Amino acid sequence: MTSEAHIDPTRAQFDLFKGLDRDEPCEMLNLVRLRDVAAYPEGHDLHGAGLTGSDAYARYGAETAPVLARVGGSILWRGAYRTMLIGPEAEHWDHVFVARYPSAHAFLAMVKDADYARAVVHRQAAVTTSRLIRCAPAEAGTVFG
Repeated sequence: MTSEAHIDPTRAQFDLFKGLDRDEPCEMLNLVRLRDVAAYPEGHDLHGAGLTGSDAYARYGAETAPVLARVGGSILWRGAYRTMLIGPEAEHWDHVFVARYPSAHAFLAMVKDADYARAVVHRQAAVTTSRLIRCAPAEAGTVFG
């Protein structure tokens, strides 16, 4: 997969992520658009199986859920995309959610986990484009900004 498709981080993006405070809680805003048909790499046992992007992403979720739990992560918030109010009109998202990790160390442990590494092929096959935005928790309230 190419970095232009925004499926995996570039080396520079990953290095920037790793350069931030690794001890603070880490909340990741996920915006995910799925392919109509999953695109598994040649030689993978599901190559040409005709799975939808939704099927492949569901496999990714099922196989990575134990890893997410093992590192202390959870899905903090999930919502159903409705419309783009401000932003490119052509952008739409099939999955919108915030994943919380107790620290960036925990997120890094997840992506380095052998079970996660085996399962990420389903995400790569499922996703046509995505955004993954690291945030630090901040105080909620009634005022913007």
